[in-house]
Amino acid sequence: MAETRFIAGIDLGTTNCVLSYIDTQTGEEEAVNIFRIPQITAPGEIEEKELLPSFIYIPTTIEKEGGGLTMPWDPFGDRVIGSYARTRGAEVPGRLIASAKSWLCHQGVDRTAPLLPVDAAEDVEKISPIAASASFLRHIKAAWNNTIGKETGERLEDQEVILTIPASFDAVARDLTVRAAASAGLEHLTLLEEPQAAFYAWLNAAGDEWKEQVSEGDLILVCDVGGGTTDFSLIRVTNEDGIMGLERVAVGDHILLGGDNMDLALAYVLAQEIEQKGTKLDSSQMETLWHNVRLAKEKILSDSSVESVPVVIPGRGSGLVGGTIRSELTRGQVESLLMEGFLPACDLEASPAQGARIGLQEMGLPYASDSAITKYLAQFIRNHAGKQEETPLSAVLFNGGVFKSAIIRKRVFDNLKSWTEQSGTDTEFREITGPDLDLAVSQGAVAFGYLNRSGGVKIKGGTAQSYYIGIEGSRLAIPGMPPVIRALCVVPQGMEEGTTASLPDRTFGLVVGQPVEFKFMASTLRPEDKIGDIIDNWQDTIEPVTTISTEMNAPGLDPGTLIPVRLEAEITEVGTLALYLVSDEKNLQFKLEFDVRG
Repeated sequence: MAETRFIAGIDLGTTNCVLSYIDTQTGEEEAVNIFRIPQITAPGEIEEKELLPSFIYIPTTIEKEGGGLTMPWDPFGDRVIGSYARTRGAEVPGRLIASAKSWLCHQGVDRTAPLLPVDAAEDVEKISPIAASASFLRHIKAAWNNTIGKETGERLEDQEVILTIPASFDAVARDLTVRAAASAGLEHLTLLEEPQAAFYAWLNAAGDEWKEQVSEGDLILVCDVGGGTTDFSLIRVTNEDGIMGLERVAVGDHILLGGDNMDLALAYVLAQEIEQKGTKLDSSQMETLWHNVRLAKEKILSDSSVESVPVVIPGRGSGLVGGTIRSELTRGQVESLLMEGFLPACDLEASPAQGARIGLQEMGLPYASDSAITKYLAQFIRNHAGKQEETPLSAVLFNGGVFKSAIIRKRVFDNLKSWTEQSGTDTEFREITGPDLDLAVSQGAVAFGYLNRSGGVKIKGGTAQSYYIGIEGSRLAIPGMPPVIRALCVVPQGMEEGTTASLPDRTFGLVVGQPVEFKFMASTLRPEDKIGDIIDNWQDTIEPVTTISTEMNAPGLDPGTLIPVRLEAEITEVGTLALYLVSDEKNLQFKLEFDVRG
């Protein structure tokens, strides 16, 4: 793609979306700007804000006929996106779509199917997680094109776009994100991991002084807790031929644990108080309480002078005022619950609890089994930082709106500091401070895009996970004994974008002409595996990602024929994975398309 006037960075967040950009024609190429996104804040009112809340509200027919819910580029008002969607949706949860990004990586559902809202009102037409994600990107694109991008060549779809994703997104979730962007008309894009984007934002803000704040051998934790996910990454400061560099050496598992969980826990606290006063909330009222608690919590954590915020939900009766249920969220409740329930002090040997699961569950997001973020962090440090013996953990960079609270940052920092002291190192653990926690990921994406053009220090790392295909072992059939599945490494951790890898000297048998399944797996715990390695006992360190169901059509061959093939893997420029099965003997090539049904 030819160099464009603008470099744009989009943070497609669980809670908020942000668009930053650089204008290369201003003479201030390094100046990162925040695009203020127009959005409805109340019927008939449109305001420009730095944050676009990641919420979609489906208005009733009466609301649409009443007017005031349309944007200049959308005369229909079928979906309201942003600030008003969040506040109105809290009152009518059956018409609200939230946490679409978390659904986008949910392996247990068909993410192309209309699923949202989960508990939709009868007259609401559901949409898929991909369509919801595309709606946010479409709103951002339209807002840009109606303000900055009115001239030919300045439209957002014609610019270089860097779109951020959680580092723990697997290849399927990355592919789905690219599909959502393409649906919104954004096809010229690069994917960038959010913790890396936050680190690039810090690099950009520090300028040349970044080398004064870190030293060769430092191992820096990027601790990112957002609305829906908890993401950990380790970045090492290197020195090659006297030149300082950076390398991402580890990424944590995908943990659905964040601000959403905290909001729900606080909602249950208030629900219990309300019930003690004689009022029991139904499921719809609980949903409303959950969303209103989110707003109250954000006010408390963003302003140290706020000690309490009123929380109001409608009653079941027809009287709007008489049926109102009133409560209050206090700073003490927020800090107590978050400290003890989500951020307890623990030692380095702590692990998240893994309780027995109920066989039948509501169709919802697969949230983490344990709410203690610090226990997941301890497990990550043990699994990954402990392997970096030459570079003990030395610093942390916080990211995500949860860390706006000084008390939360201090609790996590104190845990990390105590663990480094337990390890017996002489390193003085410290915090490096990045820019605005709400804007850093988007700003860092733009900084990354600028570095791609101008040159400068970039974080090496490649793929965050190793990827595997299951192969059936060859052995005698035994009644009642399933076939042995072994894990074949097809992409080693760290493989760079835009590269291919192959196994030219290894052949495998491929069944053609009839339905077959391919088991696709991944791991963040096996950085030493190389392409072609076969792992027998893989269940404890390698996780299933998806099953690819397909049929390899081979004209002229009988169904069920076994043909020899070799494997080739490609990591595309945007960070998605393509697998090819090549039969030189039959002059055939098959591409494995990921089955997004999970």
